[in-house]
Amino acid sequence: QEAAARDRELKSGQLRGPLHGIPVGIKDIIDVQGLPTLAGSPLRERVPAEHDATVVQRLREAGAVILGKTATTQWAAFDPPPTRNPWNLEHTPGGSSSGSAAAVAVGMCLASLGSQTGGSISRPASYCGVAGCKPTFGRVSRTGVVPVSFHLDHVGPIAHNAHDLAFILQAIAGPDASDPWCARRDAPDVINQIDHVAPPRLGILGEFFHEHADPEVRDSISNTVEKLQSAGAQTVDASLPSDFDTFTAHHLLVMEVEAAEYHRDRFPAQREHFGPAIAQLLEEGNKADARDYAAALNHRRSFTRDLIEMLGQFDALLCPSTTTPAPTPETTGDPRFNSPWSYAGLPTVTIPCQLSSAGLPLGIQLIGPPWSEAQLLSVAAWGESKIGFNRTPSMVAHGS
Repeated sequence: QEAAARDRELKSGQLRGPLHGIPVGIKDIIDVQGLPTLAGSPLRERVPAEHDATVVQRLREAGAVILGKTATTQWAAFDPPPTRNPWNLEHTPGGSSSGSAAAVAVGMCLASLGSQTGGSISRPASYCGVAGCKPTFGRVSRTGVVPVSFHLDHVGPIAHNAHDLAFILQAIAGPDASDPWCARRDAPDVINQIDHVAPPRLGILGEFFHEHADPEVRDSISNTVEKLQSAGAQTVDASLPSDFDTFTAHHLLVMEVEAAEYHRDRFPAQREHFGPAIAQLLEEGNKADARDYAAALNHRRSFTRDLIEMLGQFDALLCPSTTTPAPTPETTGDPRFNSPWSYAGLPTVTIPCQLSSAGLPLGIQLIGPPWSEAQLLSVAAWGESKIGFNRTPSMVAHGS
């Protein structure tokens, strides 16, 4: 019905915006008026949301057709989802934006909205062979979104390529007076800038990322960097801050404490309805020391400052999107290559680069300084044109 209405508008000369008639899926922690927001949990009542989340409202204003909700892990945490990876049904699509990435990969929708607290946009996008953008913290409103962590949650798009990401991001970004965490910055003009970039200067991240990547991932990065160098990119080995790997414990602590605060009334009384992973997260958050939590937030500020200083030397940093290809479905995968950027609130874009020996997608991740989404998506679009990844899941190619 919405699509028919958009057609009638076009015939009458009314164009809502660049997304007019484009079908979009919405992660089921984001309110869509008239649909329940279940957050993957049996505890959420099937009561239709009274209002659209700000991001959904903005998509509609740009002309998008909201198809419906995409599956998520329980409370957007670590417990495996029902969704499977369209490249191989015996593997995970990642989490927590599992349905959003899988739906784009198989062509159910042209784009979707996800969210990321650790690696929940970048990892599913990479595992499913599509593109994802985690914007700068505060770039996109979270009004009408079920939270995990107030200091770490980001809403962002998943789509087939950097150009499509740009159209979605431009529609949803910008200030929102109803969200105190949302920055008072206008939406970036990514659409008009995305095709205007010279061969970039890239900082190649090794050390931590080389140490924790499996051999196929390391080889894929080497192959991709060689392609980009041949196309004119200047690449320099980038040195991480000396205490970089200390972020893991601090990131997890902030997530645990803030998730526990959100569920403080729900969890103790209904513990049996929480999956094992989210339950463990909340139990650890309830036991945490307030001084340790304060120390983690203080570390986050200094960690972010050090990364921003390093980023000033490059158009973007480059590292693997994931530690391995998509693992089997009892896990959503390892977020350690994504969570430092969520912790620091820095924007990232992931794009596919090649297939593993088992036919599963591998991706590269680009990281930029705060508010650099336009430049980052431009670099990603340039990289896509040089990498030339054009594979689709076999279930799509064979018409399954």
